[in-house]
Amino acid sequence: MPDHGSPTVRRRRLGQELRRLRERADLTGEQVASRLGWSAAKVSRIETARTAPRGADVEALLVIYMVDSDQRQELLSLHRDAARKGWWEDYRDSLPKEYTTFLGLEAEATAARDWEPQVVPGLFQTEAYVRAMMESGQRSTLEAPGGVRSRIEVRMARQEAILMAESPLALSVVLEESVLLRRFGDDEVMREQLGRLVEVSELPNVQLRVLPMDAEHPINTGSFCHLKLPNFHDVVYLEALLGGRLVEDETIVYRYEVAFDYLETKALDVEASRDLIARTINRWR
Repeated sequence: MPDHGSPTVRRRRLGQELRRLRERADLTGEQVASRLGWSAAKVSRIETARTAPRGADVEALLVIYMVDSDQRQELLSLHRDAARKGWWEDYRDSLPKEYTTFLGLEAEATAARDWEPQVVPGLFQTEAYVRAMMESGQRSTLEAPGGVRSRIEVRMARQEAILMAESPLALSVVLEESVLLRRFGDDEVMREQLGRLVEVSELPNVQLRVLPMDAEHPINTGSFCHLKLPNFHDVVYLEALLGGRLVEDETIVYRYEVAFDYLETKALDVEASRDLIARTINRWR
């Protein structure tokens, strides 16, 4: 498990365990709420991690569920970990809710598999490329300038948290070749960005492949990121113009996993992809 653990995942684990204990005690959410003088909605929000419970709330639930002392200490420790703040919490007000959740899950993932047919993945973007891309998007979505600045800060903080970790995330990425040719900023911005891709492709935890434009394109969809999480089910994050969506249904997530496997078979291998990126830099000179 990576050492950059996430309170987001711990909150979800805590909620799942509390629900399991309630069901083992053969109690409904309404019955628990009635005993504690709560609303049934509060019990549901705790179990689905939509709210962070206080320590006293967890204690009260454990009493009702008659949990033994060893398990009680384990769950209270999990609650303390879940109450910690992740690096992304400082930016919560300026980010879509689903993306904030995704960042929390990514922080504890052991591996990520990313398909990107339009832009360089956020973890590999240079600051100049991010700024040019977001300023372009600002003109089309009318986002306030302050929002752009905040999102740039988030992008850079995310790279530091994930790529600079002592136990970095294992990243498998497939880019469509058109990403290398789609302009954001001037020629210098593009040269710097493609040079950055060459650099990250040499990292031991990164496998970067390019799907050539003249290759068979096995799927026709926007970008997605498949996260593998320890002791928790996998999730997929789908990008959208003004936010994103998390997919947690195990059957659907598995189909995305299969789709990515197939993408990798049609893409160039890692070395050939690196060579193609290096050659494409010359097109921006």
